[in-house]
Amino acid sequence: MLFHKCPVIQGICIFSNVFRPFDLQFNDNHFVNLAWLLHSFTNRPVCSSITFPIATTLFAAFFFTELMQHWFRHRSATYLLWWAIGVFFYGAGTITESIHALAGYSPANFKVWYIFGALLGGAPLAQGTVYLLLKKQTAHILTIILVCVILVAGVLVILSPLKPIETTGGKLGGKLLEWSYIRAITPFINIYAFVFLVGGACYSAYLYYRTVIDKSKFWGIVLIAAGGLLPGIGGSFSKFGHIEVLYVTEFIGICMIHAGYQKMKESSAPSVHSNQR
Repeated sequence: MLFHKCPVIQGICIFSNVFRPFDLQFNDNHFVNLAWLLHSFTNRPVCSSITFPIATTLFAAFFFTELMQHWFRHRSATYLLWWAIGVFFYGAGTITESIHALAGYSPANFKVWYIFGALLGGAPLAQGTVYLLLKKQTAHILTIILVCVILVAGVLVILSPLKPIETTGGKLGGKLLEWSYIRAITPFINIYAFVFLVGGACYSAYLYYRTVIDKSKFWGIVLIAAGGLLPGIGGSFSKFGHIEVLYVTEFIGICMIHAGYQKMKESSAPSVHSNQR
């Protein structure tokens, strides 16, 4: 199979070229090898939307391991632990998407997907930014509130009856929940995640651009902000039945967040945040 002729792989390879001005090294052959691995594992065309959740899961597992190793070296950096937890649930959510694509619909898998995706998809990553930007006492208070809201919402999802899968045309979606008021809780969690993950990244980027001569960390933050925004855009498309867009944006988003993290870690510029010094 000629993977370079696949439009998805060509798109990813073109996407990888965007990072080269930031001194981030990506080899197109790595993406082709990943495509071959996914094709061998799924026995399906590499351009199938099934491959994207699997690819995201594999990449998130690698990223999670990297963040945990970083945190083990800096145990006082609570923000690193929360970022690792966030990446873990990011990848765990895409595992449930893969199960649905490969094995079909399962009520239990749907509920796990909703909890990991809608409730935990971005909140832990945002909580890492909370611990980076705010005082620890304030961050602890916000953590208690966030965990309580997620626990209540998670229990409601577990207890809620489900509508037939035909309601959404065989696709995963919040409309399957009989207790529709649960869907009114998730926007508050997602807004919280957006404000601190994307908004916090934009604020950090502004500080680095204004105060630091070396702009490498600024560009790293820009990549993180863009990567954090993409799954939200994909989620908006999924509400209109285009779930494949979410799968693609999740994969590209985690790649961009990792690229930004690498850029930040490799930069010798001083941090503008007191919690990071």
